Amino acid sequence: MKNKKILLLLAVFVAASSFITSCKKLPQNTYSAVPVDDFFQTPAQIAAGLAPAYTAATPLQTENVFQLNEATTDEMVIPTRGNNWYDGGEHQQLWLHTVDENNANDNGGWTDLSNGITKCNFVISIINGLATKPANAPALIAEISVLRDYYIFLMTDLYGNIPLVTSYSTSASLAPVKRADIYAYLISDLTKNVPLLSTDNVSTNAALYGHVNQWAGDMLLAKLYLNAQVYTGTADWANALKYANLVIASGKYSLQPNFLDNFTYNNRGSVENIFVIPFNNPNIPGNVIQMYTLNYANNLTYNLVNQPYNGFCAPTAFYDSFDNADVRKKMWIVGQQNTSDGTPIAGVVLSKYVLELSNPADSFAYAGARSVKYQPQPGTGSAGTSNDGVRFRLADAYMMAAEAELETGDVADAVTNVNLIRARAGLTPITTLTLDQLLTERGHEFAWEGWRRNDLIRFEVATGTHYYTGARTPDKPADADNHTFVFPIPLIQRNTNPLLVQNPGYGN
Repeated sequence: MKNKKILLLLAVFVAASSFITSCKKLPQNTYSAVPVDDFFQTPAQIAAGLAPAYTAATPLQTENVFQLNEATTDEMVIPTRGNNWYDGGEHQQLWLHTVDENNANDNGGWTDLSNGITKCNFVISIINGLATKPANAPALIAEISVLRDYYIFLMTDLYGNIPLVTSYSTSASLAPVKRADIYAYLISDLTKNVPLLSTDNVSTNAALYGHVNQWAGDMLLAKLYLNAQVYTGTADWANALKYANLVIASGKYSLQPNFLDNFTYNNRGSVENIFVIPFNNPNIPGNVIQMYTLNYANNLTYNLVNQPYNGFCAPTAFYDSFDNADVRKKMWIVGQQNTSDGTPIAGVVLSKYVLELSNPADSFAYAGARSVKYQPQPGTGSAGTSNDGVRFRLADAYMMAAEAELETGDVADAVTNVNLIRARAGLTPITTLTLDQLLTERGHEFAWEGWRRNDLIRFEVATGTHYYTGARTPDKPADADNHTFVFPIPLIQRNTNPLLVQNPGYGN
């Protein structure tokens, strides 16, 4: 049995090696002979033991889950430029809402989130199985349980009814559970575990940086309650407001004076970010958003070591929706592109217009505004940057509070909260607020942070306006119905698990 436990422990370290000890590389065999029963006793051992549950989050920043949540919305499109970015039509399917059960992003999102849930269950099982548990074992289990709830939340948001697997056991049921029941489980589990988490500001506690704390847990509860009408059919604005206000009232965070400082490659010092996915080139790779969005020639602009891939861009209408006075508009680049010393790059002029989903013309390589919200880092390339991926930040607590207030008729307090965000953006204060205006404000504040699909669907369910399912340019007709609120269960997953049931509207 002990040999088996040692092997399990070694699996932890293989998965953990790029994350622990503040991004430093560990000696290759640091703990290779430590029996698991003697482990989880020192802070370094605990950090190593928890790491696999957190490293599973790294693909969420730019890969499948991100693309499912953004490229299906009005704020990001992945056009086909000649033969580039076609890939069997999978990217066009996202924009057109024609995703099928063979779509690679669809299966990738399921796989990435299942992996996160499994890693959390594995770590919890190791802690529970220790003969000598650390004194803070209940808090450690609570922390990884809350992280697991985050993965489950994202998965049910994307796919609806999913298996609810909360143990690392071959006997765990793989039958799908109704989304409303998953919602109830998450509320119960978070209510139990969040009070056990640290109340430190993880940005000022290096040992906890990148971990979920009590305020991250409260943000997740606020998100769940905010979407209660989508998941259960019954809204719960009061609890959404309660948990958003707990974060605001904590006093642990404040709005970063410069909006874009939340996303620099030195954003570890942000006073606003509550929960992040750490990246650190070259030790923690994976934040490759600059490579996915920038034009091929922008390697000369930002001194990148590889040419970017010329993919993701902002639809014209979304780019145009920003007021020219809005400092957040600086997250987009258009126009003449220059080298890092200011010399114009011949022929490279980015246009805000992306009016087609596919075009073989050479000029189409320059269509669409590109994002530099996550500041490009000189000297990096295909391995990614050191910009930590922002999951929760204080601005969202203010905006969730405003939404809950607006939905319950408290327009004055909603206006106050939104004006805090607008003031930082350099915009004049508003005196009244509608749901349409609030949705626009959310789009400008949280563009490309992975929330737009969630927002559009929630507002559509609340109002009946076709924010998510409606037609948009380029080339997207209105959805026939709202079955596209969830994605299809991937065919490869249904073949592996025959208990899975395909979502309505996607065939058998």
